[in-house]
Amino acid sequence: MAADLGDLAAFVAVARAGGFREGARASGLSASGLSEAVRRLEARLGVRLLHRTTRSVAPTEAGARLLERLTPALGEIEAALDVVNGLRDRPAGTLRLNVPVSAARLVLPGIVPAFLAAYPEIRLDVVAEDSFVDVMAAGCDAGIRYDDRLEQDMIAIPIGPRRQRFATAAAPAYLDRHGRPAHPRDLLAHACLRGRFASGAMTDWEFERDGEVVRVEPGGPLIVRAGAATDLAVSAAIAGTGIITLFEDWLRPHLASGTLEPVLESWWQPFPGPFLYYPGRRHLPAPLRAFVDFIARPRDRP
Repeated sequence: MAADLGDLAAFVAVARAGGFREGARASGLSASGLSEAVRRLEARLGVRLLHRTTRSVAPTEAGARLLERLTPALGEIEAALDVVNGLRDRPAGTLRLNVPVSAARLVLPGIVPAFLAAYPEIRLDVVAEDSFVDVMAAGCDAGIRYDDRLEQDMIAIPIGPRRQRFATAAAPAYLDRHGRPAHPRDLLAHACLRGRFASGAMTDWEFERDGEVVRVEPGGPLIVRAGAATDLAVSAAIAGTGIITLFEDWLRPHLASGTLEPVLESWWQPFPGPFLYYPGRRHLPAPLRAFVDFIARPRDRP
């Protein structure tokens, strides 16, 4: 009862992603193609592998057992094929990365053009989102995260600037009208522009100076989805709507031009830069190995 390897891979993609559309995004195949492959596999095996509803897809007991056995087996097949790929003069294939919007905006632009120029046979597929996802379940080879959001049992290597800061700023006109805060707690009397994560959480604004840490939870007229709508908050700050706290690198062009003025600069809190992380398996796919080696090369970093 031989099953087609492509049908097995399609089942794994759908089961791990939790849906046909999600599996299609992760695998680069069409949702209809995946659906047909799974139906073909179920017909060949004579058992239902997936529970399907209008909202979700989940493995049946038989599907869960099959997935458990297939995942390492397909991983070994991919590793075996990639050994051959590693013998090529230049690595080829697709590298899928899951990254926060901030990394797509602030970290990758300084890396991607040179990497793709060095490895023209590699295709880079970047998914930028700020929800906390399992990169393997999402069909990605690696991800970029900050230290506080790294998954366990993963290899993590530094990528991008090793030191960053959160900057607080506002339009000069706003500060002229409402005054310039002298202490982080003064922000409680100001209109502040805040971000909300996909989970619904809103983090406090945190400041630090001479060992003193101050956390405030300011209010204000605008809340945006962190990452996806952050530029809206920046535009509102430039227009004089209120005070914003964001990555310093994100605000730097506006600080340099004078459209935004630093606020509480002596309190800006530094934090470590992001990491590239991936499963600690024996054989890395050739495109990922090339990327890891590329970012590990010495280069100027602040």
